[in-house]
Amino acid sequence: MKYMLMMNCPRDGYEQYMKWPKALLEANFAFMTEFARKLRASGELAGAEGLAAPTEAKRVYLGKDRKPVTDGVFPEAKEYLAGYWIVDVDRPERAYEIAAEAAHAPGQGEGPLAIEVRRVMQGPPDVA
Repeated sequence: MKYMLMMNCPRDGYEQYMKWPKALLEANFAFMTEFARKLRASGELAGAEGLAAPTEAKRVYLGKDRKPVTDGVFPEAKEYLAGYWIVDVDRPERAYEIAAEAAHAPGQGEGPLAIEVRRVMQGPPDVA
C-alpha cells in the first residue's frame, strides 16, 4: 500500500525557515537527507520532494477558450504544503511510524511537526 506523508508549514513557514541559524538549517537538511536514504535503502520510499515557497505557486484553471488561466496563491491559506514523501509499506501502521520519525526533524520548535498521512488510491473506492 502506498501512503503520502505531507508536511505542512504555517503561512510564514518559509520566511521563518530562512531565518534559522546556519547550524540548524544544516542539521535539518542532514536529517532529511539521511531519512530519505534510510527509506530508500529499506525499499519503502517511492518518492519525496521538498517544495519551493508558496510565493512561487500558481493555481491553474481551464479558461473558456480551453487555455490555462493562472492565478496567484490565495493569502487566506493558513498552511502550505512544504514537502511530501510517498512510501510503499505493507500496513498503515508502518506509514504512521515513518511519519512520526519525520515529525521530529531538527528545527520544529516547541514540539514535533504534524505530518498528514493519506493512502494513495490504487483504484476506484469500494462502494457498497
